[in-house]
Amino acid sequence: MLIGIVLGVVLAGLAATGALYLAQRSLIYPAPRHFAAIPVGYRQISLRTADGLDLTAVYSPPRAGQRVVLFFHGNGDGWDGAAAANRLNADAGLGVLLLEYRGYGGNPGQPDEAGFYADGRAALAWLNAQSIGMDRIVLVGNSIGSGAATDLASTTHPAGLVLISAFTSLPAVAAEKLPWLPMRWLVHDRYDNLAKIAAVDAPILLLHGAADTMIGPAHSAALQAANPKARLVVVPEFGHELAYQDVAQRIELTWLQGL
Repeated sequence: MLIGIVLGVVLAGLAATGALYLAQRSLIYPAPRHFAAIPVGYRQISLRTADGLDLTAVYSPPRAGQRVVLFFHGNGDGWDGAAAANRLNADAGLGVLLLEYRGYGGNPGQPDEAGFYADGRAALAWLNAQSIGMDRIVLVGNSIGSGAATDLASTTHPAGLVLISAFTSLPAVAAEKLPWLPMRWLVHDRYDNLAKIAAVDAPILLLHGAADTMIGPAHSAALQAANPKARLVVVPEFGHELAYQDVAQRIELTWLQGL
């Protein structure tokens, strides 16, 4: 009987692990199915990816001489939240391109790590076609958006990189949430920011909420240690919603204006 109970527990655990493995992308990317309304002050644009997708995004052009923020939102967000996270940037006259990923809203395709990177490169190419060079573009990534922003910053030369509520890697976060399962081996999409951030030669700002229980501030501390040129600001009281708070946006805007 004891052997049967142990065997049943093992089989149940394997079944649960298998279900998580097969369903992981639907869990990682809870993509909204419909586009949000175009935010006030933005216009709709179309981005063509290298693998043939036409993605809809929105763009607020900069005032003369200002830089442009290319913003990568978190995994359950969209234009409305992304615009809220860039309210002070837009008010100050910075240009803002709010990328919408493949598979999000009404965009075609299925979201995954390689696809997010391709979407980011398409956004950069669109900005470059508007005569906005890399020396005027700042990459900003919130939560899972930190993965695409870091990857692009490690292979291009932007004016700056801002990571908000970032992680060292997606498997590291999964392992913290489910320590009894081999999540570091099960998670397909890696977003290995820790391995890539050392290759970023642009100025870096890391913002993290001290009360973040989704992705702890130790992740940003590890990223800062991997690239000592980065500046880390841990904001008291706030959690994973940090990007939408005025206090964080003021810190980010002051830093951007000082580049």
